[in-house]
Amino acid sequence: MVGVAVGLADLTSEAGGVSPAPAASDRFARWPQGRALVLALVLLGVLIASALVPLTVGRGEEARPPSIVIAHNAAAADRPRDDDLKLYDRAISRITHGENYYDFIVAEHRRADYPVRPGVAVRLPTLAYLDAAMGVDGDRPAPMAMAVAVALMIGVIAAWWGRLGAEGVDPSIRRMGTALIFFGASLGLNRYYFVLHELWAGMLLALSLGLHRPALRGEGRWLGAWAAAALALAIREHSLPFVLLMGAMAGWRGAWAEMAAWGALVAGFALGMGIHLHLIAAHTLPSDPVGPSWLALRGLGGFLSNVVLSSNLRFMPHWIAGPLTILMIFGWAGWNSRAGVTGTLLFLGYAAAFMIAGRNDNFYWGAVVTPAMALGLAFVPMAARSLGRAALGVKG
Repeated sequence: MVGVAVGLADLTSEAGGVSPAPAASDRFARWPQGRALVLALVLLGVLIASALVPLTVGRGEEARPPSIVIAHNAAAADRPRDDDLKLYDRAISRITHGENYYDFIVAEHRRADYPVRPGVAVRLPTLAYLDAAMGVDGDRPAPMAMAVAVALMIGVIAAWWGRLGAEGVDPSIRRMGTALIFFGASLGLNRYYFVLHELWAGMLLALSLGLHRPALRGEGRWLGAWAAAALALAIREHSLPFVLLMGAMAGWRGAWAEMAAWGALVAGFALGMGIHLHLIAAHTLPSDPVGPSWLALRGLGGFLSNVVLSSNLRFMPHWIAGPLTILMIFGWAGWNSRAGVTGTLLFLGYAAAFMIAGRNDNFYWGAVVTPAMALGLAFVPMAARSLGRAALGVKG
C-alpha cells in the first residue's frame, strides 16, 4: 500500500483536473517503469503478509470462519446477544417506553460495566431513536426496519450502477462492480446487527459516494450525497473522515459551494458532539473509571481484522480474505477516475486509522467502509495487467 502512495501526485493531479492519458479508467498504463516496479514489489510483499497475519477478535484470540459465521435462519434466534448489542437493545427498549436517552444511558453503561469516560465512549442517540421508531427489538423480526434496510441496499446498488455509468466504465466492469457492491451491501440485511451503528453508517456512506457526481470548478450533483453522509455522521462519528475527505476533494476541484456545505456539516457535527458530551458529563461521576485507550497499534492485522470480520469476507479463511482486502484497495487505485481517486484515499485513510486505533473487540468499526470497498476487485484484472506491463517496460 505504500507503493500506492508513491503515485499520490498522480492521483491528486486528476482530482485537480489534469487529463489522464493515454487510457480512460486505466491508471497504471501510463506509469513509468521505475514507479510501477516499486509498487509491484510492495504490493507483492503486502499480499504475502496479509495471507500470513492472523485475524484477531475479542481479547486477541484468532478468529476462525466457523466461529464468526452469522446465521440467517432459525438458529440465529438461539445465538446469545453480544454485550454491546445488549446495551443498545436496552437503550432502544427504554426509548420505546417513553424515556429520554440522556436520562438513563450513563446508568446503563455502568450496569454493563462499560466506561462513560471519556464521553465519546457513549454512542450518539440518533440510531437508538431511529431503531425505536422502526420497531427494532433485539434480534426479533422488525418488518419496518427490514424494509428500510432492503430499500437502502437497493439504493446503494442503484447509485453505484449510475455512478459507474457516469464515469464511463467498461460495461463488463460495470456489471461486475455492481455485483460486488451487492456482495458488500448485502450485510446490511442482517437483522442481528440492526442496532449496530457502524452497519447503518457504512451503508449510508456507500450510498453517499455512489450518489456523488463531482464536477471540476463547478457544483456537480452532491446534495443527495451530502444528506446521506450527514445522517451517517449523526449515527456514528467514525464517518467524519469521509466527510472531511469529500470537503477536501471539493476544494481541490474548486467547487466552493460544495466545500462550504461539507464544512458546514463538520461544524454542525462539532456542535452536536459538544452538546452530547456536555449531557453525558452531567451524569458522570469522578469515581467513574476511564476506559482503556483506543490507540492499540495493531498494524496490518488490525486493519484486516476490522474489514474481514465486519464483511462477507468472514466466511473465507484468513489467508484468502486478507489478500482480497489488499486487492480491493489496489483495484480502486488502478481505476483512473474521480471516484477511483476518492475511494483510494478513503480506504487508505481508514486502513491507516484501523492500524493505529481500535482494540481487537472493536473489529466492527470496519463496517463503516466495507459496503463499497469490494468494488475495487472489479478493476484488479485491468490494474494488474497494466501494472505488470509497466513494471516490465512493455510499451503499447
